[in-house]
Parts: sequence; structure tokens; C-alpha cells
Amino acid sequence: MKIRKAVIPAAGLGTRVLPASKSIPKEMLPIVDKPAIQYIVEEAVKSGIEEILIITSRGKSTMEDHFDRSPELEQKLRSAGREEVCQQMIDIANMAEIRYLRQKETKGLGHAVYCAKSFVGDEPFAVLYGDDVIIGEDPACGQLCRAYEEYGMGVVGIKEVATELLHKYCTLKTSPLHDNLYKVTDMIEKPKPEQIMSNFAILGRCILPPSIFDILENTKPGAGNEIQLTDAMRVLSNRESMVGVAYTGTRYDMGNKLGILQASVEVGLAHPEIGGEFREYLKNLAKTL
Repeated sequence: MKIRKAVIPAAGLGTRVLPASKSIPKEMLPIVDKPAIQYIVEEAVKSGIEEILIITSRGKSTMEDHFDRSPELEQKLRSAGREEVCQQMIDIANMAEIRYLRQKETKGLGHAVYCAKSFVGDEPFAVLYGDDVIIGEDPACGQLCRAYEEYGMGVVGIKEVATELLHKYCTLKTSPLHDNLYKVTDMIEKPKPEQIMSNFAILGRCILPPSIFDILENTKPGAGNEIQLTDAMRVLSNRESMVGVAYTGTRYDMGNKLGILQASVEVGLAHPEIGGEFREYLKNLAKTL
């Protein structure tokens, strides 16, 4: 079954990147010349997603403005003869059908996804975490969609994480299927050292069946006293297994100051407009370090 819908949870407070996120949603922080949320939406669209629901919270209406038309700006660009830039602004608004839903209380990622129940209906759907920008030739979400089409069960995007960092993420019980695909039969959110099952952790992407909502409805608060999506997916993996995709592409944690800097540098180096000049700047700067 084709994955048509995606949910992007983007309601977090962004406390790890204060004070920048005090008045600007962290999802709107730029990577060179585009806000982080645009990279995520573009990935979804390139993966064949047709409808997107962005879960927001108070003070995040700038995301809605960004994906809306701006007649005044368009007219000004046309008057200045900047037709190509004007068309780029129009294309941003027409990428996909994007809806918005406000999460009135920040009760965790699981609660944010549960808020999308009426939007999703009876279809499997993608979840693209709002903190995670993944850049690569083959969209990460699309890689997961293909795995769902092959196996017809929930899919998680996974990467290997250093043992000392697993306590910030989760740990998975896996066995190889083929190529970069793994069978996932158990997972633990923010594990203690003695609970580590492998160095694979879920990072940023998953495809979920609609049955996840019944599980989420009965999921108690877990780590951080929040309703954890991983806890619900653990039930799903125990019950019917899931597929892990060790996706290709570089992940940037946009809820982390270092991640924001890494994204800006690496995307800047590949930027067709400024990449060459920026590369020379970094080479000269490196001589002074």
C-alpha cells in the first residue's frame, strides 16, 4: 500500500537551542537559505507523500506563514524582475497539501502523533521528526516507504549510535533481513547500560500502521514523564515485529547547537551559489586554528 500521508511533530519548545528558540521556532532556524522544516517537507514530497500534517504549538505560526502564499512579496519580486525567485516562493506554497494542528500540551512525541489520529484515518503513515533533517540523494522517508511496501509492517529508520550515547536515544533488538534491512522485535527508550540490546537506535523517521493509535491510547507516560512513541512501537514490535532500515543520508539534529552548525557548514559547502567561495573561506580559516 502506498504511503500518502505524513505527520511532522514540531511542537517542542527547543530548550536545547535557547535563546535562539525563545521567539523563533527551532524548525524555522535556517540551514544556509532554507528553514529546517522546509528540508523535511521536501524530503516527504520527494518520497511520494501527498498530504502532510504538521503538529505545532503556541508561538509557531511562522511555519504556517512560510508555506503560505505571500502576494505582496511575489509582486515586489516581479516588479524587480526577479521572476525565478518569485516562482521559487510560489513553489514552496504548492509542494503538498499541508495542514496544521496545535498540540495544546507538550506531553511527548507519542501524544503528538496521537493528535494526528483523525488526519491519518485507516492508512499507514510516515512520521518525520521535526528535529531531524536528513540530506541525501535517496530521501530517507522514501527508503522506509519502500520497506513498508515490501513487508507490509511498521518501519523504523535506524542508525548505529555510540554506546555512550544510547541513553539519549533507544536501543533495538535486531536480526538481519537483507541489505540494509533488519527485523526489529524489541526496543527500549533511553536504556540503562544493562538494557542495551544493540547499537542501533531509531533516528528521525518511521512508518506506522493505524493500529498504533489504539496502542498510544493505552500507553502510560515513560521517560521524562512523557508519552513516548518508542514505548508504543515496542508493543507493536513485540506483537508483530517491525522492519528497521539503516537509511543512507546524513542526519542533522536541529535541536542541538552543534548539529545546527554542522548542517550549515556541510550544506553550505555543497550550495551551488556560495559553495566555492565558502570552501575557500574555510580553508583560510583552518590555517588560523
